[in-house]
Amino acid sequence: MSQSLVHSTVLLNEAVDALQIKPDGIYVDGTFGRGGHSRLILEKLGAQGRLIALDKDPMAIAEARGISDARFQIVHCGFERLSEVLVELGIDKVDGVLLDLGVSSPQLDDAQRGFSFRFDAPLDMRMDTSRGETAAQWLATVDEGLLAEVISNYGEERFARKIARALVTSRQGSPILTTRHLSEIVAQNVHSHEPGKNPATRTFQAIRIYINRELEELESVLPQCMGSLTIGGRMAVISFHSLEDRIVKRFMRDMAQGDKLPRNLPIRAADIPQAKLRLVGKAVHPSVQELKINPRARSAVLRVAEYTGGQHHGR
Repeated sequence: MSQSLVHSTVLLNEAVDALQIKPDGIYVDGTFGRGGHSRLILEKLGAQGRLIALDKDPMAIAEARGISDARFQIVHCGFERLSEVLVELGIDKVDGVLLDLGVSSPQLDDAQRGFSFRFDAPLDMRMDTSRGETAAQWLATVDEGLLAEVISNYGEERFARKIARALVTSRQGSPILTTRHLSEIVAQNVHSHEPGKNPATRTFQAIRIYINRELEELESVLPQCMGSLTIGGRMAVISFHSLEDRIVKRFMRDMAQGDKLPRNLPIRAADIPQAKLRLVGKAVHPSVQELKINPRARSAVLRVAEYTGGQHHGR
């Protein structure tokens, strides 16, 4: 069975429905993955519709090549290049953007990718295996202070300093090249953890996020999404951990509140800058039924906002 067949797309219908697909609209799937969202968007598009998909993972690009549809185009790059890609394609505005963040099930389940402590495999962790530094290469040289900071900030691991010290000490004897080696060192230095959760979970998450610049790229793409939307266009973002969701929630909330001006500023109501986004509904979580099918969806959160244009009243 191929990896594409075992991948369950999280919040599939909820996310695509939130975009309110117009048959002749132009849409962006910023994280193609194994194509679940893209295929459903294509089903809802008419003959004149168009879908641009982005992904940095070569495996995802290979999967996308199997879609033979004139309305569909795949680009091998991360979503932080969204605006640049649209300019290159001659597209001014789009009707919707979908982002499904984090690591996918096929990436976790492919031992050779090095994302999971469930296998003994090369410690890679890159989402784009065609470029950049592997986790093993980074761990070989990273400063202990930075390593502790990464594990603490991105993994929210309270034993971060102890783990960082142990990793730096261990690499002096032998390089940390495999997922098992890393997980064993971490486990020896985590003295308490959530029941049913591997003690290495938070450290693996932290290193993966740092290696792939996940939070920086998310902060970069959100304004690009908003700036690419036509008035009434929507952005839908699925997050999988609190760090991502916090960034998405804060951005959408701030853009929905409009520019904050000093109190008692002598300015006409008609000239007050208006909010650029309108929040659409509340945060959406997977249903009980979806969680039975795909337990990995348990931490998923979908947030949706609509672009208003931020126009002044009375203009």
